[in-house]
Amino acid sequence: MPKTFTDLTRHALNGPTMGTRWSALFHMPADFDAEPARMAMANAVTEVDEQMSSWKPDSDLNRLNAASPGEWITLPERLIAVLAAGLAIGQASGGAFDIGMGDAVSAWGFGPDAADEDRIKAARLLSRNPAHDILELDTASGRARKHADMRFDLNGIAKGYGVDCLTEAARQHGIDAGLFAIDGELRALGLQPNGARWTIAVELPDPDARAPHSILELRDAAVATSGDYRHFIDVGGHRLSHTMDPRLGMPLRQPPASATVIARDCMSADAWATAMMVLGEARGLPLAESLGLSVLFLYHELDKRAGCGLFAA
Repeated sequence: MPKTFTDLTRHALNGPTMGTRWSALFHMPADFDAEPARMAMANAVTEVDEQMSSWKPDSDLNRLNAASPGEWITLPERLIAVLAAGLAIGQASGGAFDIGMGDAVSAWGFGPDAADEDRIKAARLLSRNPAHDILELDTASGRARKHADMRFDLNGIAKGYGVDCLTEAARQHGIDAGLFAIDGELRALGLQPNGARWTIAVELPDPDARAPHSILELRDAAVATSGDYRHFIDVGGHRLSHTMDPRLGMPLRQPPASATVIARDCMSADAWATAMMVLGEARGLPLAESLGLSVLFLYHELDKRAGCGLFAA
C-alpha cells in the first residue's frame, strides 16, 4: 500500500557555505536516516566553495587567476564545467555575463579586499576583451589557460551550481522531491507530499525590509534573483550595485532593482539573472523569450511597472 504524505517525516537541513547558508527541505519515510544525506550535501557545497571561491587564496579558481598567460593549469572537473557554462552564457548573452570581471569586482570592494581608488581607475581604463576570447578550456584533459592576463570571478554562477550539486547529492540518497537553496538561488525537485508545487517568494526589492513581492510555484525547475538592494556600496549618495558592467569595468549605473530568472537548472538561472541585470528589460526580454527562459524585472521607481514579461520556461 503506497504511503501518504501523513506517513512522511519533514526534514529541514542547513549549514554554512560561501559566506551564507545552504538549506534542504524534503519529506521521507520515518525510518529514513537523514545524516548521510546531510553529510553528502554539506560535502558537495564545500567542494564547490573550495574550488571556486575568490575569497580563498588557495582555491582552484585563484590558482588559475595567478597563472601566467599561456600556462596550462590542471583543474577539477566541477570547475571546468562551471567555467565552460560561464563562457557559453557569456557568448549567448552578447557579453552581458562575463566571468572575467574579477579585477573590477575586487577593485570596487565586492571581493575579499577593500575598495581601492587606483585599482578602480585601472579597471575603468582597461581595454577589455570578453572572457570567452581569453580563456581556453581543454575539457578532455581537464585543464585551462589564459591567452592574456585576466582575473576570473564566479560569484554570478557558483552558488547556482552549488544548488545543483545539493540537488544531485540528495538524489543519490533517494530523495526525489524537495527544495534546495543557497541564499537566493533555489531549485525545486518534484512535488510536495500533498501533490502541490513548491512555493517560492520573489522578494520585494527593498534594502530596509524583507517582504514578498510575488509567489512562484515550481516543479523540477530552478530560480535565481540578482538585485541591487542587498549587496551594494554608496558613493556620493548613490547606491552602486555589486553587478559589474562588463563594458565599463564598473558597477551598473541604472540597473533594474532585480531580475528573477527561472530555468531548468540553478547554475543557468543564476548566471542569466546576472546577465538580465546588465541587459535590462529592453534587451533582456526578447533574448529570454528566444531562449525559453522566464524572467521578471522589478524596479524601485514608482513610475515603472512592478514587473515585466514572465515567459513560460
